Amino acid sequence: MRAAEVPVVRRPPAPAADPLPRWWSRNNRLGTHLGNGMNFVFPAGERFFIRSVRFYADRIEDPALRARVAAFAAQEAWHQKAHLDLFAALEGQGFEVRSFLDWYERWAYARIEPRCPPVLRLSATAALEHLTATFAEMALDTPILDGVHPTMAAVLKWHAAEEIEHRDVAFDVLLTVDPRYRVRLAGFAIGVGTLGVFWAAGTHHLLRQDPAADAAADQAGQAEVAAYWKEHGPRFARTALRYLKPGFHPRAAAIDHLIPRGLAA
Repeated sequence: MRAAEVPVVRRPPAPAADPLPRWWSRNNRLGTHLGNGMNFVFPAGERFFIRSVRFYADRIEDPALRARVAAFAAQEAWHQKAHLDLFAALEGQGFEVRSFLDWYERWAYARIEPRCPPVLRLSATAALEHLTATFAEMALDTPILDGVHPTMAAVLKWHAAEEIEHRDVAFDVLLTVDPRYRVRLAGFAIGVGTLGVFWAAGTHHLLRQDPAADAAADQAGQAEVAAYWKEHGPRFARTALRYLKPGFHPRAAAIDHLIPRGLAA
């Protein structure tokens, strides 16, 4: 297992000169809106991660972990800004996004969050950081971003690299605060369950505003997405479910070599 390191805070990559196309993932409507639906949950979700970890700042005695928490929060702040900019791009393409964002933030952070004790918020954060690191591994080590517009590819690869880099911070705070296995499992269930609901809802919100102009091309795009997940889905599931092993720790995954690959974008 690698030693814990302080994440490096970096600015987002500069956008490409040409504007983001409506279907930025291989001219694929479904693939694009799956990505946009995930983008919907990022900014408010990253603010939640920062709140959940910082809540326990006074319980962290290790100066190295305090430094890692500060860098984690700074990285997440840049991530949420970069994804907020993508909302403006969607609105420029004619999509209505504010009603969904208002609904999502009202349910997730005005209703669900206050009803969860702080340790479950932290546990959900640790679980979702593992899940985002799993998505990041897929982004940088499979062909899912091949054919993605350069602006979006650069943002996603930069984000993926930093998710891998800070994947262990929230988990180490959880170990400091409450290392009980059942708390980790509860956070995983809450985090994965809510993410799945809001991601699906966001994707649906965009797809219903963007009917397919060419049925054959749309079916081909859906088949392409299905083929990717048929080939790579088992790897994703195995990696994600490692979190449920009693002796799991995020640093045990040998994926740090992917960080330079993402930052090269």
